[in-house]
Amino acid sequence: MIAILDYGSGNLRSAERAFATSGHEVLVTSDARIAREADGLVVPGVGAFAACMKGLNAIDGASIINSRVKNERPTLGICIGMQILFAAGAEHSQTQPHLGVGIWPGTVSELSSPLLPHMGWNTVEPPTASLLFSGISNESFYFVHSFAAKTPVGEMQTWTTYGERFLSAVEDGYMSATQFHPEKSGDVGLALIKNWSKSL
Repeated sequence: MIAILDYGSGNLRSAERAFATSGHEVLVTSDARIAREADGLVVPGVGAFAACMKGLNAIDGASIINSRVKNERPTLGICIGMQILFAAGAEHSQTQPHLGVGIWPGTVSELSSPLLPHMGWNTVEPPTASLLFSGISNESFYFVHSFAAKTPVGEMQTWTTYGERFLSAVEDGYMSATQFHPEKSGDVGLALIKNWSKSL
């Protein structure tokens, strides 16, 4: 069973429909026990970093994610759900960055581009050994964001360029994340979801 973590942020219903195409049962939930024990957990996210962290903390989401890492249970972060896995985020921060979950080091910062947000389709540069992008090449995915992680973390990194190079996906053992929205990326997004679901 795949659990979609409901912490008040994310396109929950569109994510639910997209992940159901994998053939797995899908449940949108904020129940900590279910989220910890599900075969796969999806952490969606839209909006601002600090607001997402506030919602996540309200359901003890960081503890849920950390317990899944410890117990080697597959987890996938999407968009802001990827960003909050880092140590900190600089969005709407005048002094100290907002604290993230801290699965990976580094601060998510604003893209250096004359036009923000980065919204629409863009290509990705995955490593040849990528499991997420297995069988997927020369394809574009749908992005909506102004901030991104820019330093390598995890075992495998996928890159995209918009003004500057940024991390568009990370694969790190049982933890994976995409800056783009696979649930909004048509057939190629569904193919990536099916690739991830094979790890469950």
